[in-house]
Amino acid sequence: MQNFIFENPTKIIFGKGQIGKTGREIAKFGKKVLMVYGEGSIKKSGVYDQVIASLQNADIEIVEFPGARANPVLSHALKGVEVAREKGVDVVLAVGGGSVIDTAKTIAVGAKTDDDLWDFFTHKKAIKDALPLLTVVTLSASASEMNPAAVITNEEGSQKFSIRSPFIQPKTSILDPTALFTLSPSYSAYSAVDAIIHMLEGYFNNTEPESAMQDRLVEAIMKTIMENTEVILKNPEDYNARANMMWSAILAFNGLTTAGMGTVSLPAHMIEHSLSALYNIAHGAGLSIVMPAWMSSIVGDNPSKYARLAREIFGVKEDDDLKAGNDGIKRLREWFASIGSPVSLKDVGIPEGDIETIAENARELAKVWGLKNYTEEVIADILKLCK
Repeated sequence: MQNFIFENPTKIIFGKGQIGKTGREIAKFGKKVLMVYGEGSIKKSGVYDQVIASLQNADIEIVEFPGARANPVLSHALKGVEVAREKGVDVVLAVGGGSVIDTAKTIAVGAKTDDDLWDFFTHKKAIKDALPLLTVVTLSASASEMNPAAVITNEEGSQKFSIRSPFIQPKTSILDPTALFTLSPSYSAYSAVDAIIHMLEGYFNNTEPESAMQDRLVEAIMKTIMENTEVILKNPEDYNARANMMWSAILAFNGLTTAGMGTVSLPAHMIEHSLSALYNIAHGAGLSIVMPAWMSSIVGDNPSKYARLAREIFGVKEDDDLKAGNDGIKRLREWFASIGSPVSLKDVGIPEGDIETIAENARELAKVWGLKNYTEEVIADILKLCK
């Protein structure tokens, strides 16, 4: 295990009835809040009414900013920046899932700078300040509610890039598993995929050869997600299953599983960002297409690690590591399909003829992320395995 510093300052308030504490938490940071949310699902679920009542009880002035898309876009965030400045808000509250939270994080940065916001996403400039941010979570997948990262798409060029800064780490996140009861089967599945692949990227793409503790953390959380997702798809209002999923998704990408793992990269995410940027498919759906193909392309480089996953997660008995690893990849793809997540470009209507365009788009992010080995040709070869 390599040297590391682990610090996660986000306060988590977890459990039934906790949304009522939103106003009290917001009041610690200001009296006027920009409430960022999506396209109306929080009103149907009742979460909106709970949040509004709590804010009003705490005498918080509310400025609403709805309309965040499932794949958040820069143009919408820029409108939010204008509203935040015009209304003079003190704090930003995201009520939703990762896309809403990422939109809110981008607004929080933009409200405190005159710089071009996109310069932060292309790493031309460093974030130096942001409005304080809190969240009420209604979809657990990205762990944006407990990490310092955000992803957004610039429609000009269809580029889906990310920022990372302690200034956008949420101050407090409120997680009530009952808020997930109305989540659709498809997004319940995509959430599981997203959380699992966050962990698998670190599991396979690191610079630490001895990682028994971290490997076991990943495997335990992955098993928990898989088991509880299957329960959720049968009974969406199973509280314990939703609670296990909600907590597991946070642990999957809050820095815990990669502590001590050295340099970690996310090549599958890099490729998927192009799918969701170009075709507006759900992030989890894109990941379930890309990840098994990426694994198949690289399994021969470290067959023992892939064999470990196959044996620990799927009970593969094969002695030969390469065969075991390939069997595990096959079973992972089959599990994704079994929960209703797509596993090929064809499943989401992306023609094979678009592969070169996708690869060209993905290469731009590979440059920003420093993934030098991922040329357009390499990315295209991986995408060809997604057919």
